Amino acid sequence: MRPQRIALITFPGIRAFDVSVITEVWGSDRRLRGVPPFELRRVAADPDTPVPLRGGLTLTPDRPLGWLAEADLVLVPGIEDPDDDAPAPVLEALRQAHAARTPVASLCAGAFVLARAGLLDGRRAVTHWHLADTLAARYPQITVDPGALFVEDSGIWTSAGTAAGIDLCLHLVRTTHGAEAAATIARAMVTAPFRSGTQAQFIERPTPRADRDADTLAEVRAYALAHLEEPHTVADLAARAGMSPRSFARHFHATTGTTPLHWLITQRITAAQKLLERTDHPLPEVARRAGFGSEVTMRQHFAAHLATSPSAYRATFTRPARPEVDTALPHT
Repeated sequence: MRPQRIALITFPGIRAFDVSVITEVWGSDRRLRGVPPFELRRVAADPDTPVPLRGGLTLTPDRPLGWLAEADLVLVPGIEDPDDDAPAPVLEALRQAHAARTPVASLCAGAFVLARAGLLDGRRAVTHWHLADTLAARYPQITVDPGALFVEDSGIWTSAGTAAGIDLCLHLVRTTHGAEAAATIARAMVTAPFRSGTQAQFIERPTPRADRDADTLAEVRAYALAHLEEPHTVADLAARAGMSPRSFARHFHATTGTTPLHWLITQRITAAQKLLERTDHPLPEVARRAGFGSEVTMRQHFAAHLATSPSAYRATFTRPARPEVDTALPHT
């Protein structure tokens, strides 16, 4: 099976950080760690001309825009200035890629490039929270989500700023190659293996008390992950944090950007994915270890969150079995 082909769109004005993130995720050979191979190409309107980046850096393209016809995924880095125009050939190449049903994703202010190409018309999109109002004002035909980390609409992905671009890249690996491959890359990058796209992108901690609450809640989340197979209620977790359920839920959302229940379900789905990929445990046992309690409940959550079944997921992403796996991903 050939490697997945990734096209990194390059032109003057793109952000070096986003280029680095894309290169780190798809440009390193991690086959010895069980990650499938990728073919990452730097695509430009003029592949013979180096692309200048901020800070005195330059990027050397290695493929023309026509290579997008061979790509399995097209990535647009963020741009330094949302007022800058992307080259017209780039915009046309993006339109053609989307028309050919190739997934297209942008990081941070790269959403403005997709907007200029007309790809976000009538769709949901997200960008850095500081630029969300600007995107909405310039392109009223776009439904701009000011809070999410990343969203998908009709094969087009957009993400919020900086770290959210990492989240989107790992999510794109996860949806194509499974949770274990994404977690392996995340470990190599020393970053959180999973943050849900619906998690809030802007979390404010203005006081020392808020920081103390965050530390307390981190301990509670670590406990829940270490005992994922046990039933957990908001009241139980709140009691462990020494808070009322209402106060616990409020502080939990303020420090993580999501609700305790949504966070717990997400962790259980991720644990189940790892078990399905790496073990031959029967589905009821996978459900028990992941904390779902029953195969029926696990199947319902897989359908709602992954649009697939546990058995179909296993058939798609099964890898050579390992002696045992740690079912809890360290996302606290």
